Amino acid sequence: MLLFILLSGLFLCGCAQYSSDQCNWRGSGLMHEARERDVEQVHLRCAEGSLEWLYPTGALIVNLRPNLPPAEGHLRACIKPRPDSRGATLYVERTGELRLLLTEEDQAAGRVGCFSLQEGALFVEASARRDISRTITAFQYQLISTQTPGDEPCSPTAACRPCADEELLMAICTSDFVVRGSVHHVEEEEEEDEGEASVVLSLSHVYRQKSRVFVSGGGGRGRGRWTGRVKTPRRCGPRAGQGELLFTGAVRFQEAWLGCAALYEDFIRLYRASLDAGTNPCHIDNRLRDTQTDLCWC
Repeated sequence: MLLFILLSGLFLCGCAQYSSDQCNWRGSGLMHEARERDVEQVHLRCAEGSLEWLYPTGALIVNLRPNLPPAEGHLRACIKPRPDSRGATLYVERTGELRLLLTEEDQAAGRVGCFSLQEGALFVEASARRDISRTITAFQYQLISTQTPGDEPCSPTAACRPCADEELLMAICTSDFVVRGSVHHVEEEEEEDEGEASVVLSLSHVYRQKSRVFVSGGGGRGRGRWTGRVKTPRRCGPRAGQGELLFTGAVRFQEAWLGCAALYEDFIRLYRASLDAGTNPCHIDNRLRDTQTDLCWC
């Protein structure tokens, strides 16, 4: 659904950003009480960060850009509202045209909204209400690189297909996490998350993780048993009993999302073939003599 507004009917304000750095912004709508149709520009240049708008009135135009341009692909911005966020509706804005992204109800339900940066900026419009006390609009954002503008990474609507050999090898090099183990069980999600599954993994090795989404039961240095959860679209998630697998993926808003996965022995064959052909995209220590040998990234 497209909504149209005439931005000339609003007062564009270059007001001071009350508390801001390259990644985060915190401000107050109390500055706008006399002119409730003010629109303030906010510029953030970071791969991830947060925004907190106290007592929202008027509107914000939030321009999101990375601090460094991506090497390739397209950039999408994903917005995750804070659980107590309310008082504003989120749109994508370009040249006065608005597309609805997240309603107040969507935010209360914890839904994540994503859009391509090519579409424009984020438009945060305060809801019309007399009492703005104890009202805060707050969210986290992340910029995600995708291969095509329409990709929906890390969401229940993501494409469900096996990874090509080249994609699997590249995922080993670039993913936020690379782990080895098996599927313990699949958890049932709440009704509002019926499009996604939460897969509980039992792991023998954690080769890389961006944040502590997988926890160890002891052993140290990647050994011992580890456990953790990965999110995946329900229709294409792995199942228990598939054997030992290599899992890769991304961490989005402190949650692990499954990317490429393969039987561990299949990956070993693929990696050895890429070594022989000289097509491996990054170096994995050549102590891969059998399937019991650790992987080491150098």
